[in-house]
Amino acid sequence: MKIALINENSQAGKNELVYNTLKDVVEPMGHKVYNYGMYSADDEVQLTYVKAGLLTAILINSGAADFVVTGCGTGEGAMLACNSFPKVLCGLIIDPSDAYMFGQINNGNAIAMPFAKGFGWGAELNLQYIFKNLFEGERGLGYPRERAVPEQANKKILDEIKEITYTDIMTILKNIDQKFLKETISGAKFSEYFFDNCENDEIAGYIKEVLK
Repeated sequence: MKIALINENSQAGKNELVYNTLKDVVEPMGHKVYNYGMYSADDEVQLTYVKAGLLTAILINSGAADFVVTGCGTGEGAMLACNSFPKVLCGLIIDPSDAYMFGQINNGNAIAMPFAKGFGWGAELNLQYIFKNLFEGERGLGYPRERAVPEQANKKILDEIKEITYTDIMTILKNIDQKFLKETISGAKFSEYFFDNCENDEIAGYIKEVLK
């Protein structure tokens, strides 16, 4: 699985801790982590939580990432921004039980975490257990297991509803403020990671034009 990490500007100082913890937990499982920043509060490209949501949508819809880990101070803004876009199903994850149940019940493709609220002593342990519970083993099996069939049915219904109620990503990319879009995709590692992993030629072509 290709897992992308995105930190917005208010919590950019925690990027190294989150990235190293995520990588240490999931890469032994066979996953690969791509750190899209922000890498520090002083980065030239500043990502707000709204930009984190847009970037998440670009990565998921293009196939450049299979899963996105993001967040903000409370996690709420990043979660709302991510869920504003098609094909992104993002959960607010505060503790390891949230991670396990989101993975088993909702089987989404993004999480938003609070990197300020409650992020104190033992925070790195909480991160470790969250990532372990989220990415270890098969997801979408249901919890409790006897609820698996209705939960899987509801997930399928939600995905079908989102196909109807959300505009497709290309329409969004063409109609969104182009300056805002360019700022979102101008991070130091974006082009390297995105174009190496993108599986959608139409999205890749449009992104190249915006970056010119």
